[in-house]
Amino acid sequence: MLKKQLLCIFIFLAVALTGCAKRGTITGGLKDTIAPVLKTSSPVNYSTDFKGNTFKLTFDEYIKLKNANKQLIISPPMEKAPEVTPTSASRYITVKIKDTLQPNTTYSFNFGESIQDNNESIPFRQFKYVFSTGSYIDSLTLSGTIKDAYSKKIDNFVSVMLYDVNDTTFSDSIIYKSRPRYITNTLDSSTTYKLENLKAGKYLLVALKDANSNYKFDPKTEKIGFHQQYVTVPNDTLYEIELFKEVAAFKAFKPVQASGNRLTMGYEGDTKNAAAQLKKNNENLDILISKFPKKDSLQIWYKPIKVEEKKTDSLQFRFSKDKFDQQFSVKIKNQKKDTLSFKSNYDSSLPLREKFGMTASVPLVKFDNSKITVTNKDSASVAFKTHYDEMTQFFTIDFPKEPLEKYKVTLMPEAVTDYMGNANDTLKYALSTSNTSDFGNLRLKLENVKQYPIIVELTDNKGDVVVSVYEESKSEIAFDLIPPMLYTVRVIYDANKNKEWDSGSFLEKRQTEEVIYFPKEIDVRANWDVEQAFNLKP
Repeated sequence: MLKKQLLCIFIFLAVALTGCAKRGTITGGLKDTIAPVLKTSSPVNYSTDFKGNTFKLTFDEYIKLKNANKQLIISPPMEKAPEVTPTSASRYITVKIKDTLQPNTTYSFNFGESIQDNNESIPFRQFKYVFSTGSYIDSLTLSGTIKDAYSKKIDNFVSVMLYDVNDTTFSDSIIYKSRPRYITNTLDSSTTYKLENLKAGKYLLVALKDANSNYKFDPKTEKIGFHQQYVTVPNDTLYEIELFKEVAAFKAFKPVQASGNRLTMGYEGDTKNAAAQLKKNNENLDILISKFPKKDSLQIWYKPIKVEEKKTDSLQFRFSKDKFDQQFSVKIKNQKKDTLSFKSNYDSSLPLREKFGMTASVPLVKFDNSKITVTNKDSASVAFKTHYDEMTQFFTIDFPKEPLEKYKVTLMPEAVTDYMGNANDTLKYALSTSNTSDFGNLRLKLENVKQYPIIVELTDNKGDVVVSVYEESKSEIAFDLIPPMLYTVRVIYDANKNKEWDSGSFLEKRQTEEVIYFPKEIDVRANWDVEQAFNLKP
């Protein structure tokens, strides 16, 4: 009887203990959130009279290097990149210098965020190893900010450089040929910079979006910014540098035949005020020039030339602009000729504030407005004006528009005639407008405008211009009947009055035309009126 009682008690306790147990998973402890810690460096950080070509960094845990070739910034920059090992996980980093070190010079190795712990990728941020080949460490600094001269978006990985003005090799062309005396980088997120471990002196301050990482300015592919005057160190001033892309010096490339009456020619730079001449056997040919859509190419139009079947002929084409003046020989043969066609900018729905128009496939030379009509839904005639842009081959038919209205635009035969003497067939376009309640209105009140004329632009979230106004005197700007969306507003001081933003030039010591952004987006909603003050005072 006692044995049975003991057995029951044992079973009861076992069941009770099993019921209290809980299932779970092993977590492995708390997640590591602490960056690696430098335990030792050899030679010690901030050493003087550095004589060797190697230094070693030892950490308290296994670390790895990530994007060291991009993150590691060495100042002064070296011609040959140092060897950084190992590339696998380790507790130490060894840097072997392959360049000849300059005497009495302070060197800084800024690792950015390249040193990370091996497990959680926690970076050891902005660690610097500094040494001097002389008897002391240079300790002066220079700081500031980076911005884009035109766009609100700011580039990352911008190099900020100092060139020693008192160096015997210094000249304005030094940025194209030589490496700077000091350098730092904004890396992948910062819009600020700080140059450290500098000597006292006078310097040229330059910022560069260094696409090929060679510390030299390539105007074709890279943005540049510079301070107008030389800077002195020491100095407590914060220097703002605006990056811009220079307009390339004009250059034209050899034309090629595109059709039986057209050549195409690629170019770099600005084609304004250029001169062109086309000859066949020293006889001048009549030509027209237009822009190839969405490409840096020109179209050279000429009247069809008779070329014997299965043979080629040659044309001599000369193009000049500023210092560029070159003649090309272009081989041509019988090809299919371009025919006249049109592509309208709106197929059915026409925004109330926009103009209707069409792009011609061949340049137009003759217009007969008596063969063009615009009527509304009641078949009543609507007055209109026309305009033709030779460079874009765009023909505009502009007329006053009413909300919730239907319009019919008709071009009767021979309303327009192209360069080859061909006229249009009958063209009909049916268009309709929306209600004013589908759009919003924005009134800007500009304060402290320092000069006119100005260009006021509304851009979308991609930075594309939606609406632009050129103003010579008014401070209140009305943007009526604009699509509802979030707008970014910018004002451009058009100093040379050419109705467009102009970039700068390093060699000409010319900064860009000033651009001022409203600090936040403006929400324009359908059937809303928005009034916004915009103070342009810096």
